[in-house]
Amino acid sequence: MERRFLMAGAAALLAATLAAPAQAQTKYKDEYKVSTVVGTAFPWGKGAEIWIDLVKQRTNGRINMKLYPGVSLVQGDQTREFTAIRQGIIDMAVGSTINWSPQVKELNLFSLPFLMPDYKAIDALTQGDVGKQLFGILERQGVVPLAWGENGYRELTNSKREVRKPDDLKGLKIRVVGSPLFLDTFRALGANPTQMSWADAQPAFASGAVDGQENPMSIFTAAKLHTVGQKYVTMWGYVADPLVFVINKEVWESWTPADREIVRQAAIDAGKQQIGIARAGLVAPDLSTVKNVQALGVNVTTLTPQERDAFVTATRRVYAQWKATIGADLVNKAEGAIAARK
Repeated sequence: MERRFLMAGAAALLAATLAAPAQAQTKYKDEYKVSTVVGTAFPWGKGAEIWIDLVKQRTNGRINMKLYPGVSLVQGDQTREFTAIRQGIIDMAVGSTINWSPQVKELNLFSLPFLMPDYKAIDALTQGDVGKQLFGILERQGVVPLAWGENGYRELTNSKREVRKPDDLKGLKIRVVGSPLFLDTFRALGANPTQMSWADAQPAFASGAVDGQENPMSIFTAAKLHTVGQKYVTMWGYVADPLVFVINKEVWESWTPADREIVRQAAIDAGKQQIGIARAGLVAPDLSTVKNVQALGVNVTTLTPQERDAFVTATRRVYAQWKATIGADLVNKAEGAIAARK
């Protein structure tokens, strides 16, 4: 009799132990913090908003996500965002490959000067084997990547003069993000690159302390950069900036498999919508964004293939140096995917 009681007690203890992880899985936070660099006036922030709304709808409010724009969870320092996700300070993010490249060197791939000549080239990377490989690298860094978005091609603007050739950049003080590759690229072109946060950059344009910057046209229009002296735009498509929808690993593992799938699919759906928003008015035959900027009195210059080649030549040394840093095999795979695009 006593033996049966002991066995029953042991069985109950084992059942409780096995049930503990399942119970832990169902303990959800009241709020999950979602980090972005910019708010919902920009396609980037809009993508995060769409993701949040889709998850709320599809989980009937069980997963409640809140947007924290301006990388406010890390005091505005966008280069600290990736580390903060790993540490659990940030639960989720729609983040830039550029901003995370100091921690994940392979993400510098997208910042190689003039690697991607058109939008199909971006898609060939993010939606193919290269994108899958980069997601695997991110997973090994302790985050869970779910989907790709897009900030877009980064076009050059300044307050001083039209830029058609590398010599036109000489001496211009250009705001860049905190990436050594960007510093190397602009130095190779004869400019004076200055690293600063986006929050600090806009007052610097207004005061004339900084001459120019490089960002997607959606940023130019939403931030009304023509009002802070940015009167010249050069459409040169030198690099593009994919975005990644990610989740902290511990948060991910705290959810049921069914909820993980809901959140993943919501990120994929939001990413597709966000990419469409980011490209609106920038892909022929619809060039309405470019025309709208011109209507503001801004000089918009689109480089000819020959003019673009001059910039390619001026930055080849930087490309070669960073190809080795990123990993020649990965870059070769990317070059092959782009060459094979339809």
